[in-house]
Amino acid sequence: MQIKDAQEGLEQFNRRVASAGALVLVCFAILFGRFFWLQVIQHDYYRTRAEDNRISLVPIVPNRGLIVDRNGEVLARNYSAYTLEITPSQVPDLEATIDALAEFITIEAKDRKRFRKLMEESKRFESLPIRTRLTDEEVAKFIARRYRFPGVDIKARLFRQYPKGAFASHVLGYIGRITERDLARIEDNEQEANYRGTDYFGKSGLEQHYEFELHGTSGFEQVEVDAGGRAVRSLARVAPVPGNNLTLTLDAKLQEIAEQAFGDRRGALVAIEPSTGGILALVSVPNYDPNLFVDGIAAVDWQALNEAADKPMINRALNGAYPPGSTFKPFMALAALHYGKRRPEQAIVDPGGFNFGGHFFRDDKKGGHGLVDMYKSIVVSCDTYYYMLANDMGIDAIAAFMGELGLGSKTGIDIEGESEGVLPSPAWKKKRFKRPEQQKWYAGETISIGIGQGYNAYTPIQLAQAVATLANDGVMFRPHLVKYITDTKSGEKRFIEPQPIKKLPWKQEHIDVIKRAMIGVNKEGTGARAFAGAEYVSAGKTGTAQVFSYKGAEHKTETMKAHLRDHALFIAFAPADQPKIALAVLVENGGFGAQAAAPIARQVFDYYLLGKLPKGMAPTDEAAVEADPE
Repeated sequence: MQIKDAQEGLEQFNRRVASAGALVLVCFAILFGRFFWLQVIQHDYYRTRAEDNRISLVPIVPNRGLIVDRNGEVLARNYSAYTLEITPSQVPDLEATIDALAEFITIEAKDRKRFRKLMEESKRFESLPIRTRLTDEEVAKFIARRYRFPGVDIKARLFRQYPKGAFASHVLGYIGRITERDLARIEDNEQEANYRGTDYFGKSGLEQHYEFELHGTSGFEQVEVDAGGRAVRSLARVAPVPGNNLTLTLDAKLQEIAEQAFGDRRGALVAIEPSTGGILALVSVPNYDPNLFVDGIAAVDWQALNEAADKPMINRALNGAYPPGSTFKPFMALAALHYGKRRPEQAIVDPGGFNFGGHFFRDDKKGGHGLVDMYKSIVVSCDTYYYMLANDMGIDAIAAFMGELGLGSKTGIDIEGESEGVLPSPAWKKKRFKRPEQQKWYAGETISIGIGQGYNAYTPIQLAQAVATLANDGVMFRPHLVKYITDTKSGEKRFIEPQPIKKLPWKQEHIDVIKRAMIGVNKEGTGARAFAGAEYVSAGKTGTAQVFSYKGAEHKTETMKAHLRDHALFIAFAPADQPKIALAVLVENGGFGAQAAAPIARQVFDYYLLGKLPKGMAPTDEAAVEADPE
């Protein structure tokens, strides 16, 4: 029995050894198969993955295009500076890291706040700047301690700069970090690939409207990186193409004179070349400094801008809608001639106001202006003449004529955010108000419309376009700020050809009647004092738009609260026979147009037509050249 058991035990042992051997062979076969799969069949795939770990493609952001005025003066440019950047996802303890960095690099509380704001708006794996414009000493200190800060690096970045500060800020606009809204615009224009590596996007003004012209084409660099992801060697490079440059129709010196002429007052001015629609100056004051936005505006600065009583962020020239006051009268007179409602010599007797439905609409001159024909009605700005005219014409005819003139519609200027204003009509009122009794148009409301009051509300650029169209004998051009775009790669200039929008069906004899009366305004009427001694013949019309109604009671501007005072307006063109410039001026709560707005126009005309600087303004190199070299 013992011999049999030993034999069986030996056989059982051999079976187990054979099974274990077979299992080992199967395992080795599996391992070999996997090895063969990885090393032979998947060789190319894993080789590429390994290369990707070692080689990285880094986008190169192109230089943003320059913006220069019509004489070549640079208004927006770029400069390079070192920034200290942190990639939050690669930093284990962010606050401790920032504290450690602050021991040898100046990082202020506002830098930390701005960085946290950027983190909220961005993805954690993106590199975000915590300090910009590092000094050489700060760069050297960081390089020496770099090994202690994974996820932190120094990069050379391009920054936008507006060398004249707040000058023409509403024209130039500003850039800021890309937001979700900007990304949508980038996707709509199929520019996603071109914007890899780009952090900034035009937010307003020309920077926004011409973003894709100014941006350029991104390049890329193939670099070898170390285990920490830092570049150690460049392997290949495709250079970026800088953005295109914009040359404006705007005259920087004229703009400067216009801005200074406002002093501390709020307001707007738009000056247009009537024969092309080119904007010569576009002022909205107060301004703001667009340089504040370049790095990401500090919370304290943003709060100050938003809470400022003067609202500097509002572009009054394009967004502000104001009653035109008496600057409306020349267009009313032209409409009367056009519709055959008045002849130039037809006169009325002004008793000092107009009685309609038991309500007396008062003229600004007690006792009235006596016998008033069309010429006198414009020269002395007789309200009664236009009360009667509006009543005779009716609201539908007034709205139709002013609508054709562009009032109450966007002009189409090459800046975003333009307002439409209000062109009053029964249809507008029905749409504007909810209750049926509010929607009805009353005949008495037409009377105030005739003198540019009531529901009338237009932007300064609409008024400027309207007077430019009158100066240009009825040919209307779309206002534009860019004269030509220079392709930085080929050097080719793409001119923005002036395009007439329409030719209004006005008779030349009617236009001439209105022009003669507007010349009379500046020679013997309400604009005479402002244009006394002028070496050219100009045509204009003053306006004083009521902001607060005293319901017929008399009031004195000096005793009114500042924000209740009338707006001062002035529209004009010069030289009267061959207009080179037409403008609209608005001074918020400035009082009489003749006193506050017309003198600003005089300074602008004197420089543009004669090269004459206002008193006290220092001459510059630009002032020595003729005002319009082309």
